[in-house]
Amino acid sequence: MNNDANTCIQRSLELADELMGLARSGVCCVDDDGCALLVGVVRDCAYKIRVLAEKERETHILRGCWQAESYKQGVGLVDQSRPEC
Repeated sequence: MNNDANTCIQRSLELADELMGLARSGVCCVDDDGCALLVGVVRDCAYKIRVLAEKERETHILRGCWQAESYKQGVGLVDQSRPEC
């Protein structure tokens, strides 16, 4: 794993947040069944992306490939001394 993988995980978490916000704002604008379905799919995708990205981030943290504090600052940093990172 490398910093690019951590960047992808971080961006996935950000994207999940954006999708969830879109779904929340779309709920009030639902006019028909098709719109309701679309909002539901967007919310479902956001949830699935978040769960998978959090799981992968946790794996990187446990392997020492991601500094836990760096999530709050942005991208997880890679420990270059660890060959599996």
